Amino acid sequence: MIKLQVIGNLGRDCVTNNVNGKTVMNFTVAHTERYRDAQGNQQERTIWVDCAYWSDRTAVAPYLKKGTQVYVEGAPEVRTYAKNDGSTGASLSLRVQNVQLLGQKQENQGGFQPQTSGGYQQAGPAGNPIQQPSGLQQAPVAMGDPGDDLPF
Repeated sequence: MIKLQVIGNLGRDCVTNNVNGKTVMNFTVAHTERYRDAQGNQQERTIWVDCAYWSDRTAVAPYLKKGTQVYVEGAPEVRTYAKNDGSTGASLSLRVQNVQLLGQKQENQGGFQPQTSGGYQQAGPAGNPIQQPSGLQQAPVAMGDPGDDLPF
């Protein structure tokens, strides 16, 4: 089995469809890597991954909005297609097995938004915080200083 893990931002809002009686959520994740080339110049490369999440758990779909940072993992597939000029192109797609909301690039658009405590707070589609039941506490997230080496 080959497993691909991607952390990136959604390039467009999630679209939910029914195919042969099964539910599929389609979205695109952009992963950007920053690196230095042989001459020491800062370079940037973005890889786009088309994602298909076959699941009846569609409650996550309203939170999969353009710009939201996600972690996805699943089985990769390379799809080939004919371009308009007659040559063959290829795209990377992922049959998603797990998706986790990490954060959000734009504010007040729904999804998960960073809290000042370093963790994440679940927010509804209008950007309003969703209250957790009493007795449930979210453990603080310990994070080191990542510096400028992060690819996003």
